[in-house]
Amino acid sequence: MNTECFDIIIVGTGASGLTLALELSEQIQAKTDSDDVPQIALISKGPILEGSTLYAQGGIAAVLDENNDTIASHINDTLNAGAGLCHLDSVEFTIERGKEAIQWVIDKGVDFSREDKSDEYHLTREGGHSQRRVIHAADATGKALSEGLLSQVKKKPNIKLFEHHLAVDLILSPHNTRQCVGIYLLDTHSNQVIEVPAKITVLATGGASKVYLYTSNPDSSTGDGIAMAWRAGCRIANMEFNQFHPTCLYHPKAKSFLISEALRGEGAKLKLINGTPFMHKFDEREELAPRDIVAQAIDYEMKRTGSDYVYLDISHKPAEFIKDHFPTIYQRCLTFGIDITSEPIPVVPAAHYTCGGIMTNLDGQTDLENLFAIGETAFTGLHGANRMASNSLLECLVFAKAAADKIKSQLRQYQCEPQLPPWDDSRVTGSEEGVVVTHNWDELRRFMWNYVGIVRKNKRLLLAKQRVQLLQREIDDYYRQYLINSDLIELRNLAIVAELIINSAMKRKESRGLHYTLDYPYKDDNKFLNDTILKPKNYQQH
Repeated sequence: MNTECFDIIIVGTGASGLTLALELSEQIQAKTDSDDVPQIALISKGPILEGSTLYAQGGIAAVLDENNDTIASHINDTLNAGAGLCHLDSVEFTIERGKEAIQWVIDKGVDFSREDKSDEYHLTREGGHSQRRVIHAADATGKALSEGLLSQVKKKPNIKLFEHHLAVDLILSPHNTRQCVGIYLLDTHSNQVIEVPAKITVLATGGASKVYLYTSNPDSSTGDGIAMAWRAGCRIANMEFNQFHPTCLYHPKAKSFLISEALRGEGAKLKLINGTPFMHKFDEREELAPRDIVAQAIDYEMKRTGSDYVYLDISHKPAEFIKDHFPTIYQRCLTFGIDITSEPIPVVPAAHYTCGGIMTNLDGQTDLENLFAIGETAFTGLHGANRMASNSLLECLVFAKAAADKIKSQLRQYQCEPQLPPWDDSRVTGSEEGVVVTHNWDELRRFMWNYVGIVRKNKRLLLAKQRVQLLQREIDDYYRQYLINSDLIELRNLAIVAELIINSAMKRKESRGLHYTLDYPYKDDNKFLNDTILKPKNYQQH
């Protein structure tokens, strides 16, 4: 990559990044002469498709069966799951555009599962939903979506793909510190940092679940966009609401493998090691309760019984049904000697989704001019205190389209900054102390899991805050002395995200949704029926 000025830089190649690139390419091409088609850079920190979207199993929630489902029902289910903190305008905005978003994906060639011997799409039901409304591609929806959108992106000559480029920091205008004019990128092959100017920069970098020791997410989910936006002066909201997926495969060699919520939607039961069901003790919806309730119930039973896991059992369903609806899970479990058609699956909760993030409006605009954020890295108000299953991919599609409309309308207003400050590494040296980064990375994720996990206490939060502040000083000292690499950049970002989570959790003195604390075990609507908004020192009100 050279340092030419791009009209739009999109950092992240998951569902939101790919959708935005396609929408911009198609919308802009339709409105401009062929000699004046804006150039779009699509940046991936690793291989193009390596990200959370690729591993999404469940599906996309939308009202498609209008004979048995309604927009109002989907809205109501989302509000209930969000425990009072969903923004109604965001919920309505997203869900009302659901059917259109699904049709757009189908038009791009993505093939979803159909009913047996029928042209009708198979819809499944997941936790928190009152109806079957989740469209899916077997149990590998994210893979089908990613590959389908990428195949279309590759046909667009004005979209340039850059793999193995890690975003380091946003570049602000020397004339206006509230305006983003580009980004520093680390070429992870050459380990060189380059500055790339852009009229519009979009963060579609995903979530931050790698801040926890156990997570369903790939290694790339290190909160890069959230940390960069915070350093640049953007507000961050609701970081205390970290969703722990109730069911990840428990096996020493099964790194981060998720067992889709769709199994419970099709009748799978959670059981103790002795085979006793337990969800009826915690919620009348049992296995179909929202994820926060199910994860807390599993955590409680594991601690009560001293077990390292519980069981998820779908073996009572016909073997062919299981193999047909969950082929990926069936084959993956089989590699570890678990035949899910005849025996239960050992599962544990794991960090899964970041409900908070960079504050945006309904167009994806952040607090900085020319900077947008979409997807899991953004906070739109859709999820409130707990994301309902399969609303996340829908959010990616809807807000990518909204951001594309806004960017298209204002792109002509901006010019590229003629001279960006070059990256200066003249006063640092190569490090021979990589063990420091490795140790700090491991320690951070362990104390976040132990102190800021599914169940919290004031004392644990205080210990975590003290430790993360010490770690940040060590990381900052290391950052200033040595040449950077991808491990150091991601550790730096995770430490910032960890502190944001801790500070948000300490501000919320109640239990709501995904934030449960033993010191304040009940909801307090009188004091806390609002978002937890954190402002960096360099934040400036518009």
